[in-house]
Amino acid sequence: MKTRGVEFENWSHYKSCTMFIACPYCSFKCDNECGKSVCQNSELAFAQIKEVDIDLLASKYCNSQISTAIVFAGLEPFDSPEELLNAIKTFRKYTKDKIIIYTGYTKDELINDDINIVSKNIKTVYKMITDEKNIIIKYGRFIPDSKSRYDNILGITLASDNQYAEEINSEN
Repeated sequence: MKTRGVEFENWSHYKSCTMFIACPYCSFKCDNECGKSVCQNSELAFAQIKEVDIDLLASKYCNSQISTAIVFAGLEPFDSPEELLNAIKTFRKYTKDKIIIYTGYTKDELINDDINIVSKNIKTVYKMITDEKNIIIKYGRFIPDSKSRYDNILGITLASDNQYAEEINSEN
C-alpha cells in the first residue's frame, strides 16, 4: 500500500488511541472550493510516498496494547480507492476493530450518480466499504471560518460544522 506516513499511536482522530495511516493522494477539494490554501494536512503532500506491507501494518496493529481503531486520513482516502479497499479487507483478516475513514467528500457525492465530482470507481469502492462491518466515515470538506462542532461518534471536535461521522454496520 502507498502511504505518506503511519503513526502507530495517535490520539487526535478518535476518542481512543488509533493507528493513523496517511493516504497518498488528494485533489485538494477544500482549497479549490474556497480559493485559498486551507488544508491542515497540506504538508503531507510534500512527504515522500512510501510503499508499506499492509499485512505487516495489520500485524503491528494487532500487537499494539494501546490502539483500538484504524484511521485512514491525512490526504483523501477515496482518491486511492482500490488501495483503501484492499487495506480494509486486509485489516479485516486480522481484526474486527473500528476502521475510520476521514473524507472530504460528502455522503451525497459518494452515493448520488447524478453528482459527477466523484468517479464511478470511487462510488463502487465506497459501496463495497460500506458493506463491511464496524466502519466509521467522517464526511465533509473543511470550510474556513466555520464553527467547529463536537462529534459524538468520533468523540472529538471537528473543524467545520458541516462535517460529521456516521457509524456503518456497527458490531459493538
